[in-house]
Amino acid sequence: MIKHLRSKLVAATVIAAIAFSMSTARAQQKSEIALSRQPGIFYMPSHIMEKLKLIEKHAASLGVTGVTTKWITFSGGGAQTDALLAGGVDILNTGTGNLLLLWDRTRGGVKGIVATSAQPMTLISRDANIKSIRDFGPGDKIAVPTVKVSTQAIVLQIAAAEAFGADQWSKLDANTVQLGHPDAYAALSNPKHEVHNHFSIPPFTFLELKSVPDAHVVLSSPDVMGGPLSQAQFFTTTKFADANPKVIQAVRDATKEAQDLIRSDTKQAVEIDKEITGDRTSVEELLDLLKEPGMMEWNLEPQGTMKFAAHLYKTGTLKNQPKAWTDYYLPVAHDLKGN
Repeated sequence: MIKHLRSKLVAATVIAAIAFSMSTARAQQKSEIALSRQPGIFYMPSHIMEKLKLIEKHAASLGVTGVTTKWITFSGGGAQTDALLAGGVDILNTGTGNLLLLWDRTRGGVKGIVATSAQPMTLISRDANIKSIRDFGPGDKIAVPTVKVSTQAIVLQIAAAEAFGADQWSKLDANTVQLGHPDAYAALSNPKHEVHNHFSIPPFTFLELKSVPDAHVVLSSPDVMGGPLSQAQFFTTTKFADANPKVIQAVRDATKEAQDLIRSDTKQAVEIDKEITGDRTSVEELLDLLKEPGMMEWNLEPQGTMKFAAHLYKTGTLKNQPKAWTDYYLPVAHDLKGN
């Protein structure tokens, strides 16, 4: 079975590398930029950037006129990375695990631009018998956006290594099932659904704790990582970055403006977020949510990513060990104090 899985992984890597080579060979300066993201309040900066056309604004200020953006929402990071490798999108806004995996598999051909958010992730259960990570049995399914490589799946591995021993990092991999956050929330809300656990992100964390009977916190990412962990960052191929340096700078500048707006006028930011996403949560509830611990971690610098990378290298998921976070981020971010 292990040999079969390894064969499948090698085949998938070869296919991805071929697709990557084909797509990056076509990379050239573009006027229409396709960007992708996932659902959730983690991606609020991107919603503001879309509504206020901030990339277009900053590209124009850098002398690149006529830039337009097309924003696409995917339910999970795996679909996003497939789209990037196939040339269907130019820039992703998703998790640290996906960035590191693509950086490794493409031998540095994919790198980060800037981080966008580092809010806590929370493992939620509606099973009263599950109070800690040690209580999961073989049949207890845990919803994550992408099995094995999503940020949630990897934090679960790090937590398992700490709870059961370093060689037991994969102990709960078999429990994970792939569900986008909205679908996982729906599963927890359905008493008959087989999925009783969700490694959740805001606002789904708070919706589940508020509306799902018996929902409670099993663990949170800051407890596992020892501090904030970047949950979303923009990244792209180095070929695209080389062909579009001013667009890359515009993405950084637009991200900072969006993050600054969230801090300076949180109500306006929330209203924009609701408009773009169609979120039915009230403005007041979302404002209260952003007052929760860790919910205003909107920073350009990567946070907690080297501990993440060290785990992936130790477990063999990464074949190359980065010496510093700047190895997998473009020079546009190198002045930041990341980790």
